[in-house]
Amino acid sequence: FRVLETEHFDLYHYLDDPHLASGLAFSLEQWYAHHLHILHDTFDRRNPVLLYSNHADFQQTNAVSAILGSGTGGVTESLKNRIVVPLAMSGRQTDHVLGHELVHAFQYNMVLRGDSTSLSNLQNLPLWMVEGLAEYLSIGRIDPHTAMWMRDAVLRDDIPDLRRLSHPDYFPYRWGQAFWAFLTSIYGDDIIAPLFLSTARYGLEDALQFELGVEHDSLSRLWTKTLHEFYEPMVSGTDRVLVEGTALLEDLPGRIAVSPRLSPDGKYVIFLSEKDLFGLDLFLADVAKEEVIRKVFSTTSDGHIDEYHSIESAGTWSPDSRQFATVAFVEGRNTLVVKDVTTGKTVQEEPIAGVPAFTNPVWAPDGSVIVVSGMVEGQVDLYAFDPVRKTVSQLTDNEASEMQAAFSADGRKLVFATDEKSMKRGGPADRRAFGMAVLDLETGLTDHYEPFPGADHLNPLFDSEGHLLFLCDRDGFRDLYQMDLMTGTVWQRTRLKTGISGITTEAPAVSIGRMRDRDRVAYSIHRDGGYDLIKVFLDQLPRIEVQPGPLDARPATLPAATDKGWEVTSSLGGRNLRYPVDTSNWKKRPYRSLFRLDYIGGGTGIGIGSNSLFGTQAGMAGGVDLLFGDILGNHQLYTGLNINGQVYDFGGQIAWLNRKKPIIWGGSLSHIPYRSGFYLPAERDTVIIDGEPVEAVNLPTNLVRLFENRAAVFAQKAFSRTLRIEGGASYALYNYRVERFNNYYTADGIYFLGATREVEDPPSGFGLGSANAALVFDNSWFGLASPLAGSRYRFGVEQFFGNWRFYQLTADFRKYTFLRPFSFAFRALHIGRYGRDAKDLLPYYLGSQSLVHGYTVISVSEQGENGITFEELTGSRLLVANVEVRLPLSGPSQIATIPSNALFTELSVFLDGGIAYDRFGDIRLRQEAGSGQPHPLFSTGISLRINLFGALILEPYYAWQLRKDGRRVFALNIVPGW
Repeated sequence: FRVLETEHFDLYHYLDDPHLASGLAFSLEQWYAHHLHILHDTFDRRNPVLLYSNHADFQQTNAVSAILGSGTGGVTESLKNRIVVPLAMSGRQTDHVLGHELVHAFQYNMVLRGDSTSLSNLQNLPLWMVEGLAEYLSIGRIDPHTAMWMRDAVLRDDIPDLRRLSHPDYFPYRWGQAFWAFLTSIYGDDIIAPLFLSTARYGLEDALQFELGVEHDSLSRLWTKTLHEFYEPMVSGTDRVLVEGTALLEDLPGRIAVSPRLSPDGKYVIFLSEKDLFGLDLFLADVAKEEVIRKVFSTTSDGHIDEYHSIESAGTWSPDSRQFATVAFVEGRNTLVVKDVTTGKTVQEEPIAGVPAFTNPVWAPDGSVIVVSGMVEGQVDLYAFDPVRKTVSQLTDNEASEMQAAFSADGRKLVFATDEKSMKRGGPADRRAFGMAVLDLETGLTDHYEPFPGADHLNPLFDSEGHLLFLCDRDGFRDLYQMDLMTGTVWQRTRLKTGISGITTEAPAVSIGRMRDRDRVAYSIHRDGGYDLIKVFLDQLPRIEVQPGPLDARPATLPAATDKGWEVTSSLGGRNLRYPVDTSNWKKRPYRSLFRLDYIGGGTGIGIGSNSLFGTQAGMAGGVDLLFGDILGNHQLYTGLNINGQVYDFGGQIAWLNRKKPIIWGGSLSHIPYRSGFYLPAERDTVIIDGEPVEAVNLPTNLVRLFENRAAVFAQKAFSRTLRIEGGASYALYNYRVERFNNYYTADGIYFLGATREVEDPPSGFGLGSANAALVFDNSWFGLASPLAGSRYRFGVEQFFGNWRFYQLTADFRKYTFLRPFSFAFRALHIGRYGRDAKDLLPYYLGSQSLVHGYTVISVSEQGENGITFEELTGSRLLVANVEVRLPLSGPSQIATIPSNALFTELSVFLDGGIAYDRFGDIRLRQEAGSGQPHPLFSTGISLRINLFGALILEPYYAWQLRKDGRRVFALNIVPGW
């Protein structure tokens, strides 16, 4: 990394092109001036911005701890107010993300450094206010994509009041952006900052009353009324329809079915969907039969693949309709993955040499090359990749963004979307629109087409006649258009009330195939709060000739409460180029880690008490946590100090983590006291009170402190998001302190006289060291209270040495299969100690929570003489097998049987079995009364897991011990499902 210092930012980057870095810094300063004009807040120091050259690099950042997927365009974190962003596959998208994330930096700055606000005030801000404001200030009120969402809500009469906006059914980015457009149309720009801060202080309802003088319900009624009145005239007429064509798949689970890719013969389609509810996967469907055949691409089944680049990239069929290629993230880089559609087997996995990031692959009709939109040093061009020879050739070379390429039927021409003409016209990068260009692969000449200047022309395709099909939002609606390249004539082929769209503006949404000498088109539309697939033959669509002309922005405008309201905040329509940017004081410098304190928390209290015999004593309780880190998050230092009681109860830990290299390593030192105690038999004694001996009864107790002084080192290497190897070593010294408390009572034992304390000789200390290694895999998807899909395993070994010598083996395998609405879960577990001292430590207990239901300590202690004993449930080794059928009972409607927004529960029927033993040869398959030999124990029953707001999972269960004279047990676990 290198650093470019500007007036308000430290831009951390590793770009070789200084012109690109300066251009991005200039954009940041422009956005800063724009947001400053609206939010009236300033930074008191230069704000760090971490720029990654592509999304694969960005996903590996250490600046944030969360897992970042392809749908995350950028992140702003609160500790250092770092803006962390990748270069996107278009200059417009990169610029928008910079503007969006900078709003978050302002929001953190306003709240964390404001008067009477702190970190805790952030929880008062609804997510839709936070994200909606970032979208509004970086896009403005002219946005065809969000306007499409609002029209759909009006059509289905589903406009939430302001309280319901926080429900997960309402995407916070789109709805929050619409809210701020509505509000500023009444009160203007100046209301944004005070309402935002007031909401942080008091919550939304009190803030509305305090800042606007209106009741929450009154504003909600005006909000819903405004949206209806604003959009109903646009969707109530007969000139537009809901759907052109027929639904390709009816009653598809989930709310997303997008990015259809028709096979060249038009018989099949591969599309992106959350059909199985756990992430976005690619599915194969028969177009004529309108049914899903199988899942083709899935990170759950392809464990070594971190993620498919699904948001703004679909894939491509081979010319013979037998293979399908798409882009995935494998081992931290973009990879082209080719699969056999019939078998689902992977045919090829290849990164493209010299092209670290690429999207939108398209196969040439002769099968010779696959063309991708590739990004090198921030420049997006078209590249042709030969999958056989593995050679690469660059087809375009300019500063514009070229994307969404498609071949003509004869393979001689390539059409693609490009913002080249918009760049030449000038203006802010976030206002660039995409036109189309056709590259003649034989002559190398390129012709540009932009019939509607200022509008987007995306997803261009050739039909069988050589005409161009493309998506355009010239009138604020995203529809399908057709253009004759010879005459320039343009026809509008759909007139939809919502629009043709993918998940994002630049996501592919339409494809074409040739079937029985007819062009078949498949496209995704936004309707009913989700995305559906539509199929139609091209000759069945209307053909309305339209005249070229500029963009009509009015239908793409977000709601305004007054006729002139949409003009009130015209400054939000884009950055004002009049904002001056002074570059004279900019300078470059080498990277410095800037290792500093990130976080401090905790508190300490002191208490003083007195006793007639023991005298005055002091006690302390509390702690302090400190977290230090560098600017890139490569190194972290954690220190924690705490005390609860007397000075002997002081504990502390210091840990170091180095994440700079692929092998993450660290170490820790700790001193931790563990307290326990027990009663001693009562004793007769004499105490002196006011100089006189008094007979008393002494009820002594012993307080035992075990002090652990431990040093540890550890390391791990991740092969993917789901697979890693880890290891470590530690050594700990243990020593004791024993205190005896003499509690004196009168001879009749009724009145307490006082207490004394004395230190006794402690047991001998000991040392214990260990070294461990493990292979860990986890691609499971957690449901409401337990995992529902995927698998997990851990195979590990740990050697102990010192006063005890033994080793411990762990083999834990779990598999989850989701067959809506049920999930079938299986686990096989072995954990055991082996070696000289394996039986000298506290044994494992088979009836512990989440092992075998129905054998709790209480239930076993009540068995009686002929019942089960503790010895049958304890041992130095365990073998456990579990089978469960899990039903998400209440929760989100997409997954649960009973829809609920507050109560998340899961019903489970279980069959558990296990055995605790010391030696394998001692095991008996059947119980032999009085033998004391280990034998398998089984139970079955039903449980209800209750998720308490994500903080705690309770599992009341009823179990039947499957054994002779087995008991029926009702008990409670406080753990998630295994």
